[in-house]
Amino acid sequence: MNSTERQTRYRWTYLWMGGLVALVGFVLLGVALASAQAWGEASSTLGLCLLGWGSLAQALNAVMLVAHPSGAPLPDTGMLLAGTAVWLVGWGLIAAGIQRAPESTDGPSPAAGATLYPRLARYRDFYWGTLLAYGGGLLLAEAVIILLQTLLSGGGKPPDLLDVAKGGGGGLSMEPTGAFAIALVAGAMVAFLAGFIGASRARRLSLPEATIGVLYLGLPIPIVLTLMEQIPQLQLKLGFHLREVIHVAGLLGRPELGYWLVFAFLVLVLVLGVNTGFIATGSGRVDVRMGFELFVARRHVEVFRPSLLLGALAVLMLGIIPPLLIYFIIRSAEASVERTRIRKLGLADPLAAASDVNRLKQHEQSPTMMMTALSVGGVGVGVMALIITLSVMSGFEAELQRKILGTNAHAVVSKYAGDMAEYAQVMDDVRQVPGVVGQTPFIISQVMIVSEGNVDGVIIKGIDPATVGDVTDLPKNIEDGGSLDTLISPEKIVPRGSPDDAHPDANGGGEASPHHSGAPGKNAVLPGIILGRELAASLRVKVGDWVNVISPLGLEMGATMPTPKSRAFRVASIFYSGMYEYDSKFVYILLKEAQDFFAIAGATGIELKVADIDDARRVSAQVAKALGGYPYRVRDWGAMNKNLFSALSLQKLVMGIILSIIIIVAAGLIVATVIMLVLEKRKEISVLKALGVPDGGIVKIFLAEGLQIGVAGGFIGLLSGLSWCVFIEKVGIKLDAEVYFMPELPVRVEPVQTVLAVLIAVLVTYLASIYPALKASSVEPVEGLKAE
Repeated sequence: MNSTERQTRYRWTYLWMGGLVALVGFVLLGVALASAQAWGEASSTLGLCLLGWGSLAQALNAVMLVAHPSGAPLPDTGMLLAGTAVWLVGWGLIAAGIQRAPESTDGPSPAAGATLYPRLARYRDFYWGTLLAYGGGLLLAEAVIILLQTLLSGGGKPPDLLDVAKGGGGGLSMEPTGAFAIALVAGAMVAFLAGFIGASRARRLSLPEATIGVLYLGLPIPIVLTLMEQIPQLQLKLGFHLREVIHVAGLLGRPELGYWLVFAFLVLVLVLGVNTGFIATGSGRVDVRMGFELFVARRHVEVFRPSLLLGALAVLMLGIIPPLLIYFIIRSAEASVERTRIRKLGLADPLAAASDVNRLKQHEQSPTMMMTALSVGGVGVGVMALIITLSVMSGFEAELQRKILGTNAHAVVSKYAGDMAEYAQVMDDVRQVPGVVGQTPFIISQVMIVSEGNVDGVIIKGIDPATVGDVTDLPKNIEDGGSLDTLISPEKIVPRGSPDDAHPDANGGGEASPHHSGAPGKNAVLPGIILGRELAASLRVKVGDWVNVISPLGLEMGATMPTPKSRAFRVASIFYSGMYEYDSKFVYILLKEAQDFFAIAGATGIELKVADIDDARRVSAQVAKALGGYPYRVRDWGAMNKNLFSALSLQKLVMGIILSIIIIVAAGLIVATVIMLVLEKRKEISVLKALGVPDGGIVKIFLAEGLQIGVAGGFIGLLSGLSWCVFIEKVGIKLDAEVYFMPELPVRVEPVQTVLAVLIAVLVTYLASIYPALKASSVEPVEGLKAE
């Protein structure tokens, strides 16, 4: 009997010719658009057409009578028409190359009129409710993230509500990353429920509905957020309202990368919800019980055998060669002893020997068990590498942050223009803001510093020794028992020289004035200056030597003509922060000396220290509010070092994604393992379905098997990764401090990212098990039992 199914026939000659002709038409159209310089407008229109939005956009433009700019030159009409014609001819040839075979002319089969197979009888090709659940749920999840982030961070509250709590932003003002975590969890819950409800409605995965929902309802928000970075009009309209969202996305360095990562995460959660909904309601009712399925799955793969887990852990901790050598030696010895015993038994009782040989063969590992062991090991390697790498990179980031924040303040108050003569009153106002635990005034400028051995350009900073220790670690970084008190009492600085010159002359017995560039007398009482270790080595000076500071911004009257303002200082102390940039470019003097030298009545600004460095942005906003805004500005450490820490965060993210490929490779082994299990257990699957186990139950069994592999691999990867981190931290891997600004490799195990590494492994193995599980559920009882 011939099948009545209509088949598709492809005429490849027409398809190839049509493709070439369409390509020629596309080139002609491109030449016409390039001659008219219209690629900018055409690319946006073509992009809309690719997603099916072109007609909708044109219809809206027609309804709203939107005018298009006509300043660009018109394209070559002949070239445009020729390209269009050739393009259409090419697609016509492609359409002619795809045909349907005619239906069979045979009569109806003997089964005509019989009851249709139930699964096929209740099949529907499209569910509009499922489409609305998938697409609407994803759109709602994105909106929830944006609204919650804006609300929880305090960015969405009207100005009059900001004064509800004294010095705070009300009960909803949170640290941006914490607010983002809450918003992301809420959005993920919405996306998961949407997928679950949509799959429960259709009782299948409904991939067409999910694809259309994601493309048409999920993409608009990330596309608009991405275009906001390139279109000034969108930035003006939306930038202020979405400033908290932009800030969190900008922590990666490129905000658009953050938008699309969140979108991909929501799509992934939607897929998990769809799969969970299908499994739970595939039998026609909600069934989330897993006891029977887990029992069957454990009997199938036996992942949690002590020998398998200990062997995989030994391989991860000691490498591949030593454990495998020991394993093969032990197995070979056991096999030799057992076969010798069976041989002796066979001389007396051949039947018993044959039974023992059969039992010995049964105990040998099957190919599926070997694939299971390799899959567990692959997942463990991926998790271990991810934990170690992220922990080392977190250690670098934490050490760098500690050194930067030890030298610099958590936040800086300054003016948009001019100096801050009223800094004392500003400090009194800032002191009332909760979260501020220290503040100190400063003056900063760029100068030239000259010694008898060298000259260099540096950043000079006037400080208040009484309060600078409340904000920075400068007092702790002073070497050789030095102190900031020598800045206040420069007569305590012992000039370096001969014993006859050891006692400073309080009356300034130098021959040259300290206000000019000559070499002062060794016993002259000069203002103190603190240099970094690298700068002192470059200038070839030590404590007690003199240096000359020259400012190109001011002039003094010399003997014959104006000269750059200069002043002699004596090295009071040398500091070492561990950061080459700071140790080679920063010098410190007394605030009063800086005021006199630069002719400043007050200060350049005020440095602040906050109780929680992760909350510095919110506290900075509260300080700006307490000062009344303009002309004052407040910048936190994240804004001042945005490029550096954004690069570190982006680097950690990229390394995490790259190392996750190891887990994805292991997922390929999981797919092969579960497929082999499906092929081995076709008879058992058929028996289960004949006994009434629904498709969802079969899917649960094989998903549970894949999840067991992921959990076991994640567990041994977690143990081995943490063990290696402890080893690196305790034993230490030495580094060149002059290159890496730290003596040994830093390690910082962060619980969140460690748990995230394990969850990624479990999630990837879960996703890898979906396809084999669906294939297992499609096995019909008659197919698995017809050969028995």
